[in-house]
Amino acid sequence: MKKTQNSYKKSGVNISLANKFVNNIHKLSKKFGKKTKNSFSRDNIGSFGSLFDISKIKIKDPVIVSCTDGVGTKIDLANKLKKFDTIGVDLVAMCVNDLVVQGAKPLFFLDYIAIGKLNIKKTQKILKGIIKGCKLSDCDLIGGETAEMPGIYSRENFDLAGFSVGIVSKRKILSKKNVNTNDVILGIPSSGVHSNGFSLIRSIIKNNSVPLKIKRDLLTPTKIYSKEILKLVDKKLINASAHITGGGLIENLLRSVPDKYSIEIDLSKIKIKSIFKWIKSKNIADQEMIRTFNCGIGFCLILPKKNVKKIKRFFSKEYMPYEIGKIVLKSKKINLYNSLKW
Repeated sequence: MKKTQNSYKKSGVNISLANKFVNNIHKLSKKFGKKTKNSFSRDNIGSFGSLFDISKIKIKDPVIVSCTDGVGTKIDLANKLKKFDTIGVDLVAMCVNDLVVQGAKPLFFLDYIAIGKLNIKKTQKILKGIIKGCKLSDCDLIGGETAEMPGIYSRENFDLAGFSVGIVSKRKILSKKNVNTNDVILGIPSSGVHSNGFSLIRSIIKNNSVPLKIKRDLLTPTKIYSKEILKLVDKKLINASAHITGGGLIENLLRSVPDKYSIEIDLSKIKIKSIFKWIKSKNIADQEMIRTFNCGIGFCLILPKKNVKKIKRFFSKEYMPYEIGKIVLKSKKINLYNSLKW
């Protein structure tokens, strides 16, 4: 009796389906992607390496900035709700929001999708989100990798990682070295939870009855701040900035402040979004909230007080920055005034 031959497909990896998906990425990129002037990036998808013609970028004393990130366990909620069209925006946002902390303009983005079983409809929705995120941040999606990994991921599970590269003039780099005492700290509103604290959120969902509307609100994609921040960098209106991600408001702000200084924050000034009030109601302490979630502030600016009025015209009403604190000389502890207003 003739034995059935082993094959890659029988072991769980379908190369033909993967090739079909790559062709679909080409079509999606042309249909939804940014119209690029970079001749190389048009033909990168499916290549061994991705090319980007940096000679077309007219910046004096250029410095390359790179970032990588993921969206964490927010993926699990997206999977359970079968909502995949926004998680790609989160992926791009988590990377490019880090880039602009240094004042860098995003140039290009690459994604990595690891999945148990390739489902073209599902992965197309994820890709549409990534392409939308690239469009919002004005950068090119120039390549990526989709890895089908049966046995490592269950059939429906997947993971995402992103890689972004940007550029900034050496003279316009945002650095903690630029920060001075009595600089003002402004908070820019978040769009929601963004992509941090979802291990705690999943625990809450597991142990509580949660309305579908709340679950959908939790999947609101991360706000991309790059266009607004780059206008401020161009006008030299800010000294430093901070992306409020894992670790919450305090820890991320301190990353952008020199050791000789500290921060003074009036917690009562923070405009807390309703989704955080719902999370707080599930027996979460104030300290845990402020060090786990953005609580309504997705990005912070550090700037001289004289520039506060000048920056207002660069923001929409929904994302208008407002004062929450200032830079002070370092003391034995961080100065946090008042309590969060729940």
